[in-house]
Amino acid sequence: MRTNLRQSVLVVVMALGIGITGGTALLAATPQEQQQQDYSKNKNYQQGMRDGHDDAVHNKDHSKKRHFKKDDDQKAYEAGYQQNYHK
Repeated sequence: MRTNLRQSVLVVVMALGIGITGGTALLAATPQEQQQQDYSKNKNYQQGMRDGHDDAVHNKDHSKKRHFKKDDDQKAYEAGYQQNYHK
């Protein structure tokens, strides 16, 4: 009976250790994903900045509906658009 109790306690301690370690790793990764990337030299970012500025000057609401195959290209374009669209 004592052996089963010790094994059970060992399993619980190991599970908690793995859970805490995994949770810490997940929390550590989250702020990195939230940080903005530097798209300043990306051509899609530059196009987004031009489109955003043009729409702001002509009082348009995101009139350029550009879609890109790669998700990163779309994010770069939208970041540039939002950066230069001031209303």
